[in-house]
Amino acid sequence: MLEDITIKDYALIESTYLEFHNGFTVLSGETGAGKSIIIGAMSFLLGGKADVSVIRTGKTEASVTATFYLGFNTNPKNGRVKALSKACLDRTYLGENNYTNSTSDDEEASNAYEWLDRHGIEVEDNRIILRRFIRDSGKSGAWINNTPVTRADLVSFSSFLIDIHGQHDHQSLMKVSEHRKFLDSRAGIIDKVDEFKKLYTLLVQKREELHNYSMSESDRLRKIDMCSFAVKEISDAKLKPEEDVLLEEEQSRLSSFEKLYSTIDEINQIFSDSDGCVIESLKKVRRNISFANDLDKSLNQINERIESSFYELNDISEELSSYLQKLVFDPNRLDEVNNRLSLIYNLKKKYASSVNAPLSEVFTYLEKAQKFLDENLDGNDKKQMLSAEIKKLEKEVLQKAAYLSEKRISCAKELEKEVDEILVNLGMKGTTFGVSIKEKNGTEVEQKCGPYGNDDVEFLISANPGNPLLPLAKIASGGELSRVMLALKTIFAKSDSVGTLIFDEIDTGIGGEIAVSVGNHIKKLATGRQIFCITHLASIAVYADNQVKIEKSVTGGVTASNVHAVEGEDRVLEIARMLSGDSDSSESIEHARKLLNKYSGGF
Repeated sequence: MLEDITIKDYALIESTYLEFHNGFTVLSGETGAGKSIIIGAMSFLLGGKADVSVIRTGKTEASVTATFYLGFNTNPKNGRVKALSKACLDRTYLGENNYTNSTSDDEEASNAYEWLDRHGIEVEDNRIILRRFIRDSGKSGAWINNTPVTRADLVSFSSFLIDIHGQHDHQSLMKVSEHRKFLDSRAGIIDKVDEFKKLYTLLVQKREELHNYSMSESDRLRKIDMCSFAVKEISDAKLKPEEDVLLEEEQSRLSSFEKLYSTIDEINQIFSDSDGCVIESLKKVRRNISFANDLDKSLNQINERIESSFYELNDISEELSSYLQKLVFDPNRLDEVNNRLSLIYNLKKKYASSVNAPLSEVFTYLEKAQKFLDENLDGNDKKQMLSAEIKKLEKEVLQKAAYLSEKRISCAKELEKEVDEILVNLGMKGTTFGVSIKEKNGTEVEQKCGPYGNDDVEFLISANPGNPLLPLAKIASGGELSRVMLALKTIFAKSDSVGTLIFDEIDTGIGGEIAVSVGNHIKKLATGRQIFCITHLASIAVYADNQVKIEKSVTGGVTASNVHAVEGEDRVLEIARMLSGDSDSSESIEHARKLLNKYSGGF
């Protein structure tokens, strides 16, 4: 839930601070007052694109800061989507396996807490603070709590907090990848899909293992010999982590002994072994400043600094002297180091990407080679066993995929009917909603199936009778788009974890009873969550739990948008203005009072 927002020097807003509450909040004001600026500022905060044009005229920086309560999001200990193991995603084995099967979408965090945990951002009292700025130089920055983040991070994280529907681009239901998730949630098969995903993952793993047996027997034996030789050669070397780095440092020291010794010896003489050396000079300075300090206490700080410097440099001098005494040239050790480095470089040349590669690549090759041996020394018996296991898994995967398809198809028909009924009430009579469920392309089970089954799911819409169903993204009107989203959000409210929704342009082209119906729908949807709606219709605004008014003013030739909450009699006057354009009309005021009493429980 959005608890508060501070907007400074953004567009026409000089500075404003607003606190928000749960439930339904309306943003109203005369045309051109700047209602959409509030939504624009929120969109900017959540990672929307922006340039220096959003900075208020005469100012050098625009900023937006907001506090969010994460109580609507899934607890970090529950509801996480477990990512497939890296072994399932990495289809490369010793550089020879070209088998591929992508399941990368499982890597996404499943809720706000998990996202924050992955990025090392701590949460206090289930609240986080987002801040973003842009300067007239074009430089911009963003933070989540005290952690700087990129704009892409803001977009990723804010998707768990707010959906903005209308002319802006925070629209989770516009993402085709989300449609399958919503349908599965509505069908009540989330757990079944998770079970299927685990089974599918196991099948992918077994196929990968079998692939290593699919080569000819001569190739398999040749690879066994190669891996056996590599394992023995690397193991016999008894390598240690980072050994090459340490040896190179030692080699540099031993091979440059004379230059190193002469350099340290020269420094040592400067410190303490020559006339007028540093330490002796510092002793004189130390005695003199101490005497001067006794005469003038204002020198006390300088005296302390010289005292500290003397002890520090004296300590350095002693350490350098000790280092010089221990510095001994050992030609035998230099030979040992050179021979060891030569061995390591040869191993890197064979088993790493280059001789300059980290030694860890040799260890990685050793692990892969050993794994290949472990899995292939059993020969054809292992291959036959895997083949039988895969056939059994394929049969089970096909059965469970068919079950998921059946549930989706059945639920899709119900969903289409529900959405169509709501759209009629929202002023979109003749509009038809559809759910496309297509079988994945391919002829074999691994191609037809993905980690979520056989189906590609997409929501479609036909805005006018006789027109074909088209992808949801093809809807052109912002008002139509918002009402479709409102219908879907009404249905999916129970399964959607996003706690705050913003509807912009939702009242475009509607009025009368339809507007009343829209207001009623939003009121119901706001139960247990937070909804913001920009509207110029009083018949929608009277349903709101809270109302914010945006007004434009001109002072000293400078235009500004002022934002403030309206309550009590002020809200009656604002509703009256929305009804007739005149907040002084006694008839409009009385009508506004009646509507607020009827739909908003008074004022």
